[in-house]
This record gives sequence, structure tokens and C-alpha cells, in this order.
Amino acid sequence: MKKFVLFILFITTLTGCSIDNDNQDSYSFEVLPVDSYTLPEKFILGNTYEIKLKYRRPSECHLFQGIYYDKNLNVRTIGIQTAVNTNQVCTQQIPALSEISFNFYVTHNGSYIFKFYKGKDASGKNLFEEVEVLVVN
Repeated sequence: MKKFVLFILFITTLTGCSIDNDNQDSYSFEVLPVDSYTLPEKFILGNTYEIKLKYRRPSECHLFQGIYYDKNLNVRTIGIQTAVNTNQVCTQQIPALSEISFNFYVTHNGSYIFKFYKGKDASGKNLFEEVEVLVVN
């Protein structure tokens, strides 16, 4: 969780700087919530699994940049990284779901806890949905 907060702070620091050149695009970075996900009920040690994520882009200016992925022991924190073009007028409409996936290789016994980023609450606190997946031999 500390790494996630530090990541957001780092991105905010980077986007606070500007070059006064009106001819170039300017971007800020934002982590979007995971709308839904597909996980198996259990993992088998040594196997690789495709994990599918669905998310919504708040506007046409949000460009997919990758998956925010942090690991700490058996906990995996996941969100959607985007770049937002700040020099563009964006239409904000009800966006369609976008889907991406990544491969997860099971290396440890016990279980894995996945924390999917779900946005912020009214006080600005990060919200996560946690899912535990057991590893069998």
C-alpha cells in the first residue's frame, strides 16, 4: 500500500512540471479502477494463468499505459495505468469496457491475495477488493 501511495505521489510530482511549449502534447498519469477480473478458483504450483482485467476509460483522452502491478510477499496489488492528454478537449461519455490480460506464474505454496484497485471513497482513501486464491500441488 505504501508503494502505491508513493507511486501516485511520484506521478503527481512528475506531472507538476511543465515545459512552456504550446505546440507539444502534455500528459498526466492516472491509475484507473479495475471494473472486473477473471481469476481461477485455485492455482497449481508451477503453472501459468491468464488473468483478465476489465476497466472503463473515463474519457477518450485516457490512453492505456500498462498494468500497475506491485508484489509484496504473497500480496499482489493491481490497477490500470493511463496517460491523460491534458492539451486535448475530451468528451466524457459512458465508456465501454476495455479488456486486457497478463500471465501470472505461480511460484509459491499457500495462497496469493490479489488486491484490485477500485477507486477512492468520499474522503479520498484508496479502495481495494481482495481475493485469495489457494495454491495446490
